[in-house]
Amino acid sequence: MDLDQTLTRRMHDLYTGLHANPELSMQEHQTAELITSRLEAIGAETFRCAGTGVVGILRNGEDPVVGFRADTDGLPVAEDTGLEYASTARGELPDGTEVPVMHACGHDTHVTAALTAAELLSAQQGTWAGTIVFIFQPGEETAAGAKAMVDEGLWDRAPRPEIIYGQHVMPQPAGTVRVSRGTAMAMADSWKVTVYGSGGHGSQPQDTTDPIVLAAHMVVRIQTIVSREVDPRDSAVVTIGSFHSGLKENIIPATAEFTLNVRSFDQQVRDDVLGALRRIISAEAAASGAPEPDIAEISTFPRCYNDPDSADALLTALRGELGEENVEESRPLMGSEDFGALAEAIGVPSVYWFFGGHPPEMFDAGSQVPSNHSPQFAPVMEPTLTNGVRAAATAILSRLGT
Repeated sequence: MDLDQTLTRRMHDLYTGLHANPELSMQEHQTAELITSRLEAIGAETFRCAGTGVVGILRNGEDPVVGFRADTDGLPVAEDTGLEYASTARGELPDGTEVPVMHACGHDTHVTAALTAAELLSAQQGTWAGTIVFIFQPGEETAAGAKAMVDEGLWDRAPRPEIIYGQHVMPQPAGTVRVSRGTAMAMADSWKVTVYGSGGHGSQPQDTTDPIVLAAHMVVRIQTIVSREVDPRDSAVVTIGSFHSGLKENIIPATAEFTLNVRSFDQQVRDDVLGALRRIISAEAAASGAPEPDIAEISTFPRCYNDPDSADALLTALRGELGEENVEESRPLMGSEDFGALAEAIGVPSVYWFFGGHPPEMFDAGSQVPSNHSPQFAPVMEPTLTNGVRAAATAILSRLGT
């Protein structure tokens, strides 16, 4: 399937505009307006959901119904790519902190590919029959968007699909696609832990309960969970991402705070690790004679699972479109996505895949390739965008094509 020069030019203009104007999670107002206008221009029905979420319904007959999702939010990252269309946008976090904003995870690529695929399929209605539900989801980075759309009645307002597809650009050679059978990405849980002690003068530790020492013991002991409590045949990761306490070198503070992140593929492993975390945090506090710490959930990402039969069918379709050498089955990633919540809410299968965004010669030369969330993350426009459009359209047509 080919994109003509006019559509390719519009696609590139769309991409550079999105890249230069990212918005933070659940604040994607201008992005939502742009998406709505592009969908309505091709005759799609649209409605807003969860504030900045947009749903576009393209009908060419009622059944079958296929869903396709693209995420829309940017990240609080200062761009350092040197691109002429680099972002200089600023945003405000929920706590009021002003931050730079960048599409450091490629969601601009996802939106561009989905909108261009919608335009392509709208112009080629003789090649398919049925209904396509395009879901432009906010707040993926905070795990808020998919749940918010479902809770606000997404599937009460849109036709219910028989399957939902989605894709993500990754630091792999442009032109390639990788699909997992079964688990595609990990579940994830993030917590903020506040540890309480009693402060005082650094010269009189006997009169205090030092929360830094206490929290440090927690951090060290937490690292034994994966190495000593998780079966070596299973997979889990526990990361302490931040640790904050105190203001001056000779003052023992009253509190310490750290954040942690857990990744796992299996629900039982997830439950066991989270239980071990609570046990260790509570026990270390008790060992120091300190009050029970507070544990606040920051986010939780659901399972991202590819229905094996649907993944097999998609692999066959993508190999036919993109070439056998460019499409491969892959192992699951420890990264996380809230995409799975959309399909789980209505009990239908889903398939999520990864497409490359960097020149193959970068990998051949052994160069360091910027990862997602890096200030230097900059997918090359081609063949990344065209490949993303072809993959999206191929997935949809594999169910709706005539």
